[in-house]
Amino acid sequence: MEKRKDLSADHREEVLKILKARFEENMKRHEGVEWDKVQEKLEKNPEKLWFLYQMEMTGGEPDIVAYDTETNEYIFYDCSKESPKGRRSTCYDYSGEQERNKKGVYPEGNAIDMAASMGIELLNEEEYRELQKLGEFDTKTSSWIKTPADIRKLGGALFADRRYGHVFVYHNSAPSFYSSRGFRGSLRV
Repeated sequence: MEKRKDLSADHREEVLKILKARFEENMKRHEGVEWDKVQEKLEKNPEKLWFLYQMEMTGGEPDIVAYDTETNEYIFYDCSKESPKGRRSTCYDYSGEQERNKKGVYPEGNAIDMAASMGIELLNEEEYRELQKLGEFDTKTSSWIKTPADIRKLGGALFADRRYGHVFVYHNSAPSFYSSRGFRGSLRV
């Protein structure tokens, strides 16, 4: 991921244009939300726009899925049909990645550290299920989701997908990685 946390004027304009078009094409995801207010918040928080740019550049197709009235924040999730292409073949976390590296098998990184470097959070199970109410996602891929500490302590990690019209949550060892498994993130603005 890039180290910079600001975008050139051209990149800002490009990202805002992409986000606005997606927002307008998918109004069912965020009924009652006005784009002008979203854009105003984004322009006041250029670092958040940089995070959304990172989500976009890795194939996440971020879009607003909720508005939190208590915190006055818009909530963006990765809304790409399948797990973002630029974030696949990753282990769950650094420990899992190191375990693979010791065996001479090299994943593309790990979901936890990649998300942190992008300024986003992995979706948890509840958030993943909420996303699935907005459409059908991960019908051919799967996505790592935030794993409870007690499961991770025992070496496991959780991932989810949608098959046969249902959302499934599974377990795997944290060092595992597959070309069809990435991760989805969220960002509050």
